[in-house]
Amino acid sequence: MKWKMAVKKGTFIDVELEWAEKQLAEWKEYVDAHPLAELADRVQNKQTANGGVIPMVVASIEQQGKFLQETMKNYLALLREVDMMREKEELKKEGRGGQGVPSRMKVS
Repeated sequence: MKWKMAVKKGTFIDVELEWAEKQLAEWKEYVDAHPLAELADRVQNKQTANGGVIPMVVASIEQQGKFLQETMKNYLALLREVDMMREKEELKKEGRGGQGVPSRMKVS
């Protein structure tokens, strides 16, 4: 029998928030590096049964554009979630008073 420790649900919010912010940065970097106006068909050579080689489109401009648009939609959806998570964390801090450690409890 496996034992599970009781863990507060809120303790993972910082980890999830950090992951989501990292994901946002990666998606933004990818979209910025691939502007729609500069897209071109991605072509690779494919080996034929007779040993020859023919060029083949592996990703058309349209496919790449659709992928970038989906990435941007996902980016905006995740950004909304991250903003809500940040707001919740700020409200928690305000609810706790947002105060630091009292001077009598500080180590000199």
